[in-house]
Amino acid sequence: MSMLSGKRILVGVTGSISAYKSAFLVRLLVKAGAEVQVMMTESAKDFITPLTLATLSKRPALSSFMGDPNTGTWNNHVELGLWADLLVIAPSSAHTLARCAHGFCDDLLSAVYLSAKCPVFFAPAMDLDMYRHPTTVENLNRLTSFGNHIIQAEHGELASGLVGEGRLAEPETIVQVLERHVAGRPVLKGKHILITAGPTQEPIDPVRYISNHSTGKMGYAIAHAFSLAGANVTLVSGPTGRSLPDRAIRRIDVRSAQEMYEATAQVFTEADVTILNAAVADYTPLAPADRKIKKAESVFSLELTKTIDIAATLGTRKQPGQLLMGFALETDNEHTNAVKKLHAKNLDWIVLNSLRDAGAGFGHDTNKVTVIDKDEQTVEFALKSKQGVAEDLVTLIEKKLLERGLE
Repeated sequence: MSMLSGKRILVGVTGSISAYKSAFLVRLLVKAGAEVQVMMTESAKDFITPLTLATLSKRPALSSFMGDPNTGTWNNHVELGLWADLLVIAPSSAHTLARCAHGFCDDLLSAVYLSAKCPVFFAPAMDLDMYRHPTTVENLNRLTSFGNHIIQAEHGELASGLVGEGRLAEPETIVQVLERHVAGRPVLKGKHILITAGPTQEPIDPVRYISNHSTGKMGYAIAHAFSLAGANVTLVSGPTGRSLPDRAIRRIDVRSAQEMYEATAQVFTEADVTILNAAVADYTPLAPADRKIKKAESVFSLELTKTIDIAATLGTRKQPGQLLMGFALETDNEHTNAVKKLHAKNLDWIVLNSLRDAGAGFGHDTNKVTVIDKDEQTVEFALKSKQGVAEDLVTLIEKKLLERGLE
């Protein structure tokens, strides 16, 4: 479930060639479960029809104070400003930025902006030189000083044919910014969270490798949840083929267990919290062949050597104030084995998965976990989506950080 589910969102659309993207934005917000009310400036109608936005939002797109002339109703800007949980003006033309920055109030959108009690987001869209012009820069700074949020324009090809900053942020990016704002947790803001995810691949020869069934779904869900909560997230990922769930996440791609260790160890000293979710191979071929091994003998032996134990190694390097969470996937004596790992590797928590639990483990969109802390206090969670599990882990770590802050 999206963080925007049930939120009431006003979407302001202004006169810009990128107004067509507002249709995609509205569609994504509705799909996320938000209630969306579109407001348009008169010039916006030159680029996209009110009917299009009304159909997507399931509400009439408003552009004037006059409502139904037959009944004498009107579109009350004060009520709209009070109704909304969020106001996002996307695209925000240079003209609209200037009007809002200086308090001009000659249409419904600007009147609602001045009346709004909710957080306001401006997503500028204009040509390169307009975006860089000192007047626009000053207006953006002025709006920021009022407590508004700016969703920066992106770099790319513009309608004029120039290439540079000025493109409206992609609708997916705008939605992520809104989700991050709604999900933000002050105690996590600015905290550095290091997460490992996915499998490792241990080369046998140039075309074959040893691996496991990990898909990376759980680790990527954890990274997404922490990023939405306002943390700075570094994700060290084995080969998964998964796309990054949030552009704010820094991803480091690795292949082998040794590469995962080296990448993780390099970032570990900077991390406030490290979550080791990756399914790292325990063994790797001792001497990988540099050429493809031909099928010849009926029996083939492969000599393996242990890989470095990332959790145990980082556990010995953990500094006061750092938190370390590991994962254990077990098939028997689950609780006993998990507790042994918890203490042997100097973890603050271990998250236990049992392959005996239906719908848990590799490949599923759901998971069922038991979290054990270093005092062996145990919390069992019900089967839920992996995103739901990730949010539970965010809450657990947030609580620990809050406790430390009060000590």
